[in-house]
Amino acid sequence: MRLSAGVRERVAAVHGGAALPERLRLYDGWAARYEQDVAALEYRAPHLAAASLAFAFPAPPAEARLLDVACGTGLVARELHRRGFRLLHGVDGSAGMLERARSTGLYRQLQRCVLGREPLPAPAGGFLCLTTRSNPSNLRYKAELEAALERLERQGAWQKVLAQEVERWERATSEEESTQGTGYISGVVYVYQKCPVPPVEEG
Repeated sequence: MRLSAGVRERVAAVHGGAALPERLRLYDGWAARYEQDVAALEYRAPHLAAASLAFAFPAPPAEARLLDVACGTGLVARELHRRGFRLLHGVDGSAGMLERARSTGLYRQLQRCVLGREPLPAPAGGFLCLTTRSNPSNLRYKAELEAALERLERQGAWQKVLAQEVERWERATSEEESTQGTGYISGVVYVYQKCPVPPVEEG
């Protein structure tokens, strides 16, 4: 199925190299059509993220505390809920996306937050899930994202569980974005665990 011109235009706008404030404004405007558009893109990130988290939790996941970073409209939460996860928290930089996520009723708490700009609200022992694209126009953001995650690791706040590369992440909207001419772009699923807080020594 061919992508409509409208889908291509909206995706090209948010995939462009705009500065963060402009990119968040674009996501605010995209929120109402986001799920319809990513369905046309055969967007696999929500399913892949949920599968990765299920792998990290071999035991029943109902009590697992999860932070869905850049949660968007709540697509990952829907997949996680199907797999038995119930203690879901979400953060996103876009108020429009958070409004849609809130309407799902699947999150215990939602907060406006951008990774690397504000501290992540997560309890000790909880897990973090995050996904991003690896297409050329997103490489700068991906590098900034990974640098922020590495800083959290160095600070002893989070520990990496996995970083899973995926070749067919979603359909490409241009030949330039396509991974090796496949017609798709690639992406990554990151899962981190919140490090326990060491006990305070008395003395």
